Amino acid sequence: MTIEEVWLTLRQEAEVVAAKEFILAKVLAEFVLERESFADALGWRLAARLGRSSVPEKDLRELVRDAFLDEPESLHKVCTDAKAVRERDPACMDFLSPFLYFKGFQALSGYRVSNYLWRHNRKELAQYLQSLIAAVYTVDIHPAATIGQGILLDHATGFVAGETTVIEDDVSILHEVTLGGTGKERGDRHPKIRSGVLIGAGAKILGNVEIGEGARIGAGSVVLKDVPPHVSVAGVPAKELGKVQESSPALGMDHMIDDRGVERGEGI
Repeated sequence: MTIEEVWLTLRQEAEVVAAKEFILAKVLAEFVLERESFADALGWRLAARLGRSSVPEKDLRELVRDAFLDEPESLHKVCTDAKAVRERDPACMDFLSPFLYFKGFQALSGYRVSNYLWRHNRKELAQYLQSLIAAVYTVDIHPAATIGQGILLDHATGFVAGETTVIEDDVSILHEVTLGGTGKERGDRHPKIRSGVLIGAGAKILGNVEIGEGARIGAGSVVLKDVPPHVSVAGVPAKELGKVQESSPALGMDHMIDDRGVERGEGI
């Protein structure tokens, strides 16, 4: 979907809710119905959550809006993230819910602004924005991390991604996941998550390791070495359990592994 298609759909959803829920009508007017564009609406929504007395909401609104207007490809990534939430999260049936309520979507959208600032040599402001996002959403993504589009941060509480993390397109990540280093070494030291990967709740992936395309990481696992493409791993430390049947488990969101330690549908 294009940016305009997402924006139009979001406005239509807001109009429907405003018509039937009087208490929410003012909220929807402020954040959606009175806004000029999706970039403007994101500025108002994120600033309302992240604003502090030292940096007023008005300044943050303009910062977010201007970043997305200056770099439409980043705004397109936000739209693709919203579509991923709607398609993969069974608790979500629209664009309005993640825009108004879901901390994973909002934190990721805020990261995209901090990443824009980092790449435009405004690193101090990028780090300040990162600190606000971490405090408000309990999601700590370094502004220098590289994150593709179509990302679902489901629930998101406690998600951490270090400075040299790479997350490719169409990845789904549950809460309490850490993409971290293994010590105080500098340089390229964080995980590389290839497209289509599904990472279960509480998984810790540490070091400059590669999680191959279409792999599945079981909940609570500790991953310290590379994972081949289209393989399920789980455990502490994580061990290979079998091949993944789906080409992109991130899209199916099936975390289940049967009691024999192999993926459902697989032979021993």
